This record gives sequence, structure tokens and C-alpha cells, in this order.
Amino acid sequence: MNAGSDPESADVRLAGDARLERCAICPRACGANRRAGERGACGAGSGAEVASICLHRGEEPAISGPRGIANVFFAGCNLSCTYCQNWQISRPGARARFGSLDAAAGEVMRLLDAGAGGVGFVSTAHVAPQVEALARALRARGVHAPFVLNTNAYESPDTLARLAPLVDVYLPDLKYMDAALAARLSDATDYPGVAAVALRTMFERTGARVEFDGDGLARRGLIVRHLVLPGEVENSLACLRFVAHKLSPDVWVSVMAQYTPTPAVARDATLGRRVTEAEYAAVLAEAERLGLERGWRQRLADAKGYSPDFDAADPFAPVAPEASCGEGASRG
Repeated sequence: MNAGSDPESADVRLAGDARLERCAICPRACGANRRAGERGACGAGSGAEVASICLHRGEEPAISGPRGIANVFFAGCNLSCTYCQNWQISRPGARARFGSLDAAAGEVMRLLDAGAGGVGFVSTAHVAPQVEALARALRARGVHAPFVLNTNAYESPDTLARLAPLVDVYLPDLKYMDAALAARLSDATDYPGVAAVALRTMFERTGARVEFDGDGLARRGLIVRHLVLPGEVENSLACLRFVAHKLSPDVWVSVMAQYTPTPAVARDATLGRRVTEAEYAAVLAEAERLGLERGWRQRLADAKGYSPDFDAADPFAPVAPEASCGEGASRG
């Protein structure tokens, strides 16, 4: 049976998605007719838009565990972060390395058969139709592993509602609670308000509880990630306060020290350096003061071990197993 007649084909599902005709999938609502060949503000079109699929033993042990997670990284992004850690695949014109979603599904199945403990969809706000088509196709093929939505939180509520039946674990990156900073670094003045609604939507569905299996892997729930930026401690404190005060101090939080200057900001007086011990200590102290005891805290010394190279066959090969777990596993 060819892909054009296969009811389980992810590409068939995607081809019938009318949301790509006048794009309002993310808060940019740029109106691009992606099905007619136009590219959205995110740089993405109507194809698979998959930049990389790899086994990832990443930042949160409950997400990847010792066996790793089959992560699907999408090309493009609806934010324009000057310091983007995945700049090789997020920048405009980044090449999608899978010509079809069905081919992507096959690679995900291969990694699951090899032992991966779950499936992660990474950088998803601008490619929700692709995520939905791929996720539904995988479920139709009998995949029961948890699906993790790793998003920048610059999400449309309608998009989140449509994806909700397919998501087991939400893994949003809460970047800013400072509108001026969001405008300067990511061209998104409205990011704090949009992200606040997105996280509340996720929290309303899952609550603060994370359900784990016998191997300690998250099967359902919400884990909020925050990357500490050099020189922006006050923004980090505001992000943590939002989680504790507007969601719950029982929410699981992953505080990350892995910021690495990219070529685009190498000469910047602030973004061109790493986070200092004093900056990171201030953020961790606030997390403790707020009672955010559940989650993970990276070791500052391990920060270099997380930087991917998407030009390599294995983008995360440099990540050492001991670094991938950070420190401060659940104290809750």
C-alpha cells in the first residue's frame, strides 16, 4: 500500500490540514499560506520540517533516563532568540533532513525498538500540524511510549487544546517574565503573557503531580525548564516566582546552567560569556526560598557538556552520562 492511500500515513494526515493555508498556528499569526509554498514568520513550510531525530540523554533524568529518549527536532522557530542554543536548526533557512513525516516515523520506531524510553517533540509551537500528524501516526502503529512536548511556551491556546489528547508530559521552557528582555532577545514583547497562559493551560490539565514508572521515567505531568542567562538574574527570579505563585510551589522545575555563547553573540559583552557562579547561586537560592523543591539543578561545571552539534551524525555525542543528570534530583 503506498503512502497516498495509507490511513496511518503521517504525510496524508498533514496534507489535509487546512491550518497551513492561512497560518495562525502560533501567536505570530502571520497568515502565510504554507500549503502554497509560502514560509511562515518561523521559516517553516508545509513539509515534514524535521531537522534531526536522535537518541538524547538530556537534562532531566525523568525524561530521558539511562536509555535515552527519541527526540524529534523540528527546523525553524517562532521565536528569534539571538542566543539560540539550537541555532544550527532554528535559524531561517535551516534544512529539514527528513523529506517526509513517514520517514521520520520510521526512524522514531527504530530508536524505540533499540530501547528509547519515550518520544520527544522539540520546538513545536510553529509546526503543530506536523507534530499532530506524526504523533497520531505513531499511536496508530502501536507506540505506547510517553509523548513529551518540549516547547518554548510561545504557544497558541487553540493549538495546545488540539494537541492535548496526544501529550503525556509537558516540558515547556519558560524563558522570560520581562517583556523588554523578551523583545530585545527574542522579538516577542508579548512572550510573558503568552507563556503565562500556555503554562496555566498545561497546569490545568496535569496539576503539579508528575507520574513516574518503575524506572523513574515521567509518564504524565508537567516539568518547567528555565535556562539562566548571563546578566539576567532578575528575569530568572521572576520566572521562578511565576511558577511558585501563579502555578504551585509543587511544580517540578529544571533549572539549567548550560547556557553557551553561540557565534551570533560571541562578541556581546554579556551574552558572549557563560553564567557566573554568583549569578547561578542567586537563582538557586530563590528557588529554595520559594519552596520549589521538586526537580533538578545542573552543576555549573557541567555546562559545556550539553551543547549539541546538529552538523554531526550524533548531535549530543559530547554529553557525558554523569552530566546529563545534573544534580538535585527530586527532593519532593
